[in-house]
Amino acid sequence: MTGPDAVVAARYDYQTHAHEVGKTVSLRPVDLDRDLGRLHRWLGSEHVKPYWQLDLPLPAFREELREKLEADHLTPYVGCLDHVPMSYWECYWAADDALANHYDADPNDQGVHLLVGPEEYLGHGYALPLLRAVVAMQFRHPETRRVVAEPDARNERARRVFERCGFRDEGEFRFDEREKDATLLVCDRDRFESEVLTDPPAAPAQGVDDDD
Repeated sequence: MTGPDAVVAARYDYQTHAHEVGKTVSLRPVDLDRDLGRLHRWLGSEHVKPYWQLDLPLPAFREELREKLEADHLTPYVGCLDHVPMSYWECYWAADDALANHYDADPNDQGVHLLVGPEEYLGHGYALPLLRAVVAMQFRHPETRRVVAEPDARNERARRVFERCGFRDEGEFRFDEREKDATLLVCDRDRFESEVLTDPPAAPAQGVDDDD
């Protein structure tokens, strides 16, 4: 189940209408040439740098992004509102990620990283419907029963948005591979489909800078 209003459009891997903000949410895979400039700007933004640590010179950033695009276990996405690019997402298979060193990962668990790029999109309640769409897209894989996240433990706004999207807090841990203290968050399919998709919050959540 991915929600009654979800469709897969030709240009996107997933698209749905977010009623609480009155906008269309669309997700498409990152294209290196098309998205390099915008992602370089976003990752260099002041509200992003403390968490992602990818404020790199453009040639180094291009190589970093190329490696992500070539990774077997990870798919980078651009998230759009009314078809305007405004967020970056990484969807990954958790069992093949360094996160698997810190919890009992199932081979079908999926994980998610996120950031909202342009500052004008922060604080307007867009993070929750965007995250809900991404998690719904991940649960289209029939064998996935859990989606996980590991935001920086300092990022309280990110944790609140994840929790409103059905994620439960499994506690903090030292994520040495990412050089951060992180919070493990877990979203079960049954809870997501019964509590989040069927009754999305009427009031928008506060915006979130990023989760990593």
